[in-house]
Amino acid sequence: MYKIYINDNLLLLMETENAKAFASSETVLLAPYSNNKKMLLSYIDMLEKTDRFDKIIIHYFDYKQLKSDFKSLFKIIHASGGIVKNEFDEILLIERLAKIDLPKGKLEKGEKKKSAAIREVEEETGIANIELKEKIGKMRHTYRHKKGHRILKLTHWYAMEAPKQETSPQESENITNVFWSPMSEVGDLNERTYNSIQDILNQYLQIKEKA
Repeated sequence: MYKIYINDNLLLLMETENAKAFASSETVLLAPYSNNKKMLLSYIDMLEKTDRFDKIIIHYFDYKQLKSDFKSLFKIIHASGGIVKNEFDEILLIERLAKIDLPKGKLEKGEKKKSAAIREVEEETGIANIELKEKIGKMRHTYRHKKGHRILKLTHWYAMEAPKQETSPQESENITNVFWSPMSEVGDLNERTYNSIQDILNQYLQIKEKA
């Protein structure tokens, strides 16, 4: 299954056999792939412009081809980010453009994903003494470049630990606040954050519950 957030709505690509477990509803659309990229573009455009569906599932018997056709419609950018926990079981969050977010950013040329994750957290939050832990997972979301072409941003997320300390928001990246929040309060941020950010936070919490 290939998961992408478009305009904070979820698009899933999967093999037809796996799609049988899902059904269309008022908020979920189940659609077979017609082997025509214009069909993919029509659904991408729908998600970009409206919130009619919370989730669209596109399926095809050849999952690899479906995924390849979809990716060919975007310029792919790799990024890294981190979920930082301190000794008081608090999570480091940022506020950017009036939304709660997590520190992340694009990889620089030749940079490794883990190094980029630590650098971005340091730059956007001002904290130091970060210890890298396990990888949490990947998250994909799309956006339009100012020149008009579509970007698929693939963010690699890592768990981190650092002592509680003073923070300093990176204002040049539109970050207005950096703060520590109890882990018990990040599982349901509702409209205060993005669905993709809530998704990766929930994945992180599940990992910690099993540890």
